[in-house]
Amino acid sequence: MDRSSNKHTPRVDEQLKHDVQSVTRGSPVEARAQEAREQEGPADGEPTPDALVTGGRPSATPDALTHDEVEARAELARHLQPSVFPASRDELIASARSLGASDELVARLGGLPEGRFDHMEAVWEALGGRVEYRA
Repeated sequence: MDRSSNKHTPRVDEQLKHDVQSVTRGSPVEARAQEAREQEGPADGEPTPDALVTGGRPSATPDALTHDEVEARAELARHLQPSVFPASRDELIASARSLGASDELVARLGGLPEGRFDHMEAVWEALGGRVEYRA
C-alpha cells in the first residue's frame, strides 16, 4: 500500500521523506543538522536553556561551591590536559594555550607560585579557589 500523501506533489513528498530519513532509519546524523531544521531559539524575555534556575533555595551545605565557582573550576579543568600533571607553572600555561584558553586564564596561570602541581585541584587552590567538602 502506498502511504504517500495526496496533499503534496510527489516532489514535496520525496523531500519530506528525505528530511525524516535519519529518524526513520536510525542514522547517526542529527535530523536538525541543516540550519533550516534547527529548533527556534527563545524569544526576548524568555529564559535560555542554559540559564541557571536558582529560585532562592539555600545551598545543601554551607561548604558547597557557588555556581560561578563551579563554572570557573570547570573552565580551568577544560584547559589543562590530565597528562600534563605533575606540572610546573610553565607547563600548565603551555597546556592551556594548546587547548585554546583565554588570555585571562593564561594570565591567571602566570600568577601561580613556583613549584610543581600534582593535580588540577592543587592548581585550583593555588589560584584562590575554595575546597569543596562533600558529606
